[in-house]
Amino acid sequence: MPAASIARVLIDSPLPQLDRLFDYRIPADQLSDVRPGCRVRVPLRSARRIADGFVVDVVSSVEHDGVLSELEAVVSTAPVLSAEVYSLARAVADRAAGSASDIVRLAVPRRQVRVEKSWLADDAARSSRSTFAAAAVPDYSTAALDEAIVNSARVALEAVPHVVEADGRWIGHWASTMAALASRALQSGTVILVVPDFRDQRQLETALHAILPADRIIRLDASQSNPDRYRAHLSCLDGEPKVIVGNRSAVYAPAENLSLIAMWNDGDPLLCEPLAPYAHSRDAALIRQEQQGCALVFLNHARTAEVERLVQLGWCVALGPVKRYLPKVIPTAQQAAEDELAARARIPSAAWREARSALESGPVLVQVARPGYAPRLECESCGLVARCARCSGPLGVRNAGSSPSCSWCGSISTRWQCAQCAGTRYRLRGQGASRTAEDLGRAFPGVPVVIADGDRPILDVGNRPALVIATRGAEPVAAGGYRAVILLDGERMLARESLRVGEDCLRWWSNAIALSAVGAPSVLVGVGGALAGALATWQLEDFARSELADRRRLRFPPAIRVAIVTGDSSSTQRALASVTDFDGVDVLGPVEEEPGRVRAIVRFDYARGSAVAAALRAEVIRNATTRRRKVPATGAPPPAPTLRVRFDDLEPFEQL
Repeated sequence: MPAASIARVLIDSPLPQLDRLFDYRIPADQLSDVRPGCRVRVPLRSARRIADGFVVDVVSSVEHDGVLSELEAVVSTAPVLSAEVYSLARAVADRAAGSASDIVRLAVPRRQVRVEKSWLADDAARSSRSTFAAAAVPDYSTAALDEAIVNSARVALEAVPHVVEADGRWIGHWASTMAALASRALQSGTVILVVPDFRDQRQLETALHAILPADRIIRLDASQSNPDRYRAHLSCLDGEPKVIVGNRSAVYAPAENLSLIAMWNDGDPLLCEPLAPYAHSRDAALIRQEQQGCALVFLNHARTAEVERLVQLGWCVALGPVKRYLPKVIPTAQQAAEDELAARARIPSAAWREARSALESGPVLVQVARPGYAPRLECESCGLVARCARCSGPLGVRNAGSSPSCSWCGSISTRWQCAQCAGTRYRLRGQGASRTAEDLGRAFPGVPVVIADGDRPILDVGNRPALVIATRGAEPVAAGGYRAVILLDGERMLARESLRVGEDCLRWWSNAIALSAVGAPSVLVGVGGALAGALATWQLEDFARSELADRRRLRFPPAIRVAIVTGDSSSTQRALASVTDFDGVDVLGPVEEEPGRVRAIVRFDYARGSAVAAALRAEVIRNATTRRRKVPATGAPPPAPTLRVRFDDLEPFEQL
């Protein structure tokens, strides 16, 4: 064969047994078109069909002695799968016992023919970009951050909790910090900035456009149309340094010369991929930093236990602002302890006083736990929680006067009847954003009331007096900052069954407090103990340190890693048997989830991660290939593969 005439192809398939590179001979008339990263079609003899794939490498020889099949066709000559992205996809998939093609599907958008043809024809647009000047990083030691970028360090950076003005808009200080970091790292290579949702992304883009030319900034996120996202992906391939900003999948953006990855709010669950192999963007960023030797920054108000573990291991360096800013946080738990009536009140007198005083000069933020009117209903006779007759989900009322509806399936319950006492009358339990707005509107007549939640996304409010009722994470940014912040429903938030409920609450509350004006009060209602102390002193890292210590004692993540194995009894037992002999591995279960299906938890040290993942992945492949026997002419077909493995999932621990 002539030199470099064999293509190594990654098949685009969810089947675990196809998660490897296949070798194909390149026909002579296609030699000039085939190059690493291009899309091709290849034959699959076992399935007698044509499959799509990506060329990962072009080589001159392979170990196979037989005759190789030929490529069916070259779909596109554009090298859309870069070498660094494939290496990252392979490493992330191996860590999570998944398929590299699942990661590549997240990294490479669906092909858009017109966009691709225009990009291939327009070489001039990919020549050079405009110049820029690096910006100083306000409130931080610029020299220390420059040193971290040059030395490709991993940094846990504490965010400054207030708002700033950029390009005529008010944004969080964290966004200004990330933008300035990006401008400094951009001098030596491409920068990837990852944020959880569109609200954060808009703030960050505002900060970037204030200090960098527009042609240096590339937006890459799931909210874009297919042509726009593919166009942005192709723009990342031109080799020019740029800033790529987007949500969780942006961590897989192509960048051969990568200088910095920065991630905001890594504890947000939106950064965890909901599709197999369920990899968290934080883990992908850590792998990519090690592969490409770039700097990595985790920016938070409240540090996660995962980042705290890296700090304690010396894997991350903790840095903070030159001068610490201490927000004015007022916990009301002490007042409630002294006054029995205050203990029953949803909004204590201290919060009323602060809100009334602050409304004289500007807006006040009120954070609540749930949207809607009344998140829960209960039977008026016996007090049993009202549940849906269809799916047993809790019933609630979305608006005043509306019929009860299920918060799980959305079914309307017009003729509800209590399952315990057969009563037909219910009473409201709890207060959502709409009911809170109604109550506060009566308490403060003449003051505008704004509701911000998932159904009513509001990104900005002005500096005039107003009551802004927002659910957690949906708080708009106020011009000049809120004159007061009232954090309600703390006890309800903490009552959620979750291993990381303390971390989540601290993140929600600290992010809301950071939207206040300098010196403005933030009232934390009904919460005391370590969480209230951490917020009042703004020593948020102390809580992360204590949380990690508790999890070490209990052998809970992230002190150790876990793998959740589910399937029928026999396949699950075989999978568990493949890892039980490893040192540092223990198994909880299996327990029955439903008839014919069991679940087990495998706990193991980080040092055993590769071995455990490889062993469980081998069992997944073996389980998937046992169905390849011929389907009998009569009788039931063989059962479909049932074995599933998910790494680093905390859901089973939330039920302990």
